[in-house]
Amino acid sequence: MFKVKDIMTRELITVSPETEIVQATKLLLENRINGVPVTDETGKLVGILCQSDLIAQQKKLPIPSFFTFLNGLIPLTSMKKIEKQVQKIAAITVAQAMTPNPVTVKPDMDIEEVAALMVDKNFNTIPVVDEGELVGIVGKEDILRTLMPRSEE
Repeated sequence: MFKVKDIMTRELITVSPETEIVQATKLLLENRINGVPVTDETGKLVGILCQSDLIAQQKKLPIPSFFTFLNGLIPLTSMKKIEKQVQKIAAITVAQAMTPNPVTVKPDMDIEEVAALMVDKNFNTIPVVDEGELVGIVGKEDILRTLMPRSEE
């Protein structure tokens, strides 16, 4: 049975919260990766930036629907949710578009658990943390590789 440490990518490509969105997008495309960990100046994981975070910039802002009740207007979409969407659409830096405090996995976790997490939560990339330190990243592609037969040496 494979563990995360057996399939994770150890040579990490990271960005800082101050990295410009254009640079981060170029990094994802040039390296053909779905997401990158976001680390602060000490190397501590503070977020993750995925293609879906960047694609959100192309999204149209939803206009909230209201309904009238006892001569009052009641919004059907929360202002907090709208503010988050506006921030992602207008993001200039990684900090504005990233998902802060991402879900992480440990190196000794079974890949079946990680696969279930990815499917259930619709994650494509998950940082691997060991004793508070970022040690790798695992993506759906890494899990798919385990389905391929190993070549005979």
